Amino acid sequence: MLIALPIGLITGHTGRGGNALAALATAARALPSFGLLVLLTILMGLGLTPVMVPLVALAVPPILVTTYEAMRGVDPSLVDAAKGMGMPRSRVLWQVELPVALPLILSGIRSAAIQIVSTATIAAYVSFGGLGRYIVDGLAQLRYEKVVGGAALVAALALVTLGVFWALGRVLVSPGVRRSR
Repeated sequence: MLIALPIGLITGHTGRGGNALAALATAARALPSFGLLVLLTILMGLGLTPVMVPLVALAVPPILVTTYEAMRGVDPSLVDAAKGMGMPRSRVLWQVELPVALPLILSGIRSAAIQIVSTATIAAYVSFGGLGRYIVDGLAQLRYEKVVGGAALVAALALVTLGVFWALGRVLVSPGVRRSR
């Protein structure tokens, strides 16, 4: 989010850089997470960094693209009305565009979070812990109940993540914006 949100907000607000953004997002989506994880583990050794890089590369594109598209999808008449009232560009961004775009931005963050939860299990292949450890160890030991248990835990975590984002949407998105969708 620290990488993708500011870039998506700025490019969506200004309307510049959309083509470059789409090309970057498409290239990042083509990166194989598992291959990148193994390569970075070989180059950097065990640790958090070789695990985080593929997960960040997986999360940035959906957040970046949905933030850009959400900002571009704000009704231009709302922006014009805010400018006509004398609002500076920064207030137009924070008080008009962002609140209207927030539901779609949250959906991009939710999508990235679900992808990270489900993909983080691959970290267990390079001796990193987590719920993926049950799956990897269960497969190695031919204990399929362990595999199913690990998969069920990952699925439960994904559902909890969905619930958290549903609650965030209820709290952060203005009721007027929620009703208009």
